[in-house]
Amino acid sequence: MPSKPLDLYWYLPTHGDGPYLGTDERHRPATFGYLKEIAQAADRLGFKGVLLPTGTRCEDAWIVAAGLIPLTERLKFLVALRPGSGTPALFARHAATLDRISGGRVLLNVVTGADPADLAGDGNKLSHDERYAQTDEFLTIWRRILSGEPADFEGKYLSAHGTDISFPPVQQPHPPLWFGGSSDAGIAIAAKHVDAYLSWGEPVDQLAEKIDRVKKATVAQGRTIRFGLRIHLIVRETEDEAWAAADRLISHVTDDLIAEAQNGFVHISESVGQKRMSALHQGRRDRLVVGPNLWAGPGLVRGGAGTALVGNPDNVAARIREYQDIGIETIIASGYPHLEEAFNVAELLFPKLGLSGEAAPVERSWDVEFGRGVPSKVAASAS
Repeated sequence: MPSKPLDLYWYLPTHGDGPYLGTDERHRPATFGYLKEIAQAADRLGFKGVLLPTGTRCEDAWIVAAGLIPLTERLKFLVALRPGSGTPALFARHAATLDRISGGRVLLNVVTGADPADLAGDGNKLSHDERYAQTDEFLTIWRRILSGEPADFEGKYLSAHGTDISFPPVQQPHPPLWFGGSSDAGIAIAAKHVDAYLSWGEPVDQLAEKIDRVKKATVAQGRTIRFGLRIHLIVRETEDEAWAAADRLISHVTDDLIAEAQNGFVHISESVGQKRMSALHQGRRDRLVVGPNLWAGPGLVRGGAGTALVGNPDNVAARIREYQDIGIETIIASGYPHLEEAFNVAELLFPKLGLSGEAAPVERSWDVEFGRGVPSKVAASAS
């Protein structure tokens, strides 16, 4: 049994998924019905929440979350918030409304952005460090609005004057902010603004060094912060079965696909975290085991989280405890396909981590009455 509490979240593939990477064979599109199946399974199995990604290849995270919230009971929704794609006041209203509808089950994952195509699609032409400076201004305004403070602000990129919010969020002072960024600019944002810092699955000693940097920066701001790990899980009853499943996952990945993907990750992407992922294996199939039970196969062609913990339940649990020992409190996991792998993880790994797999009740109850706390100044005819 782990000596420290652990929250385990799952991933909602709003871009679709399947049993293989690098091919459309047996691909499952991100239909609402399929996403509902995954969310309801995660809810029943006892996962704490789900992460909803963002990007031009994803269904919109906010709308998907709004559609799934009434269909789940306890599941929290970690929704991507991209500062460069809207105003702080607009996203403050979105966050407060979704938090109220869900009864306080909303978390926000701040994504400053790395994919040049996505950024261009949103009309964001800022450089890497400029985007983080814009994020700083965005979160300063966003937090003031949701905290009920005067939002008067005039910055280089953003401004807000006389902005307030009539319908406050359930979670005070605002829904928790999550964030991942490995650059100095990213760590500065985390230290100043967010509640939880996320990292992709690097080797334990390498991640420990980064966590130490974030802690020192956060202490300098007079704040505290929690830490989470974003990683894939391939758990089977035996080691041989788990590693065979890992090999199957990339069995359709060609050398040409690897070369194309790695060129984008190393030479086009501006993400420091993405470059750290690629450096683990350097695009080589013979360098995919980068730590005990830590496999970098997904990162050959998948951007973002590029590593997986692979093995039997005892070994994967032992590796997770090693991450807990350096300060990780939350694991945001995924697996292909996400529906079946949610059951594998819950059935095989939860008992080893001391996590409850109790099913959520069928009946839905709202912890917070919609409308509670609405200021009297709100007119009945407001639209």
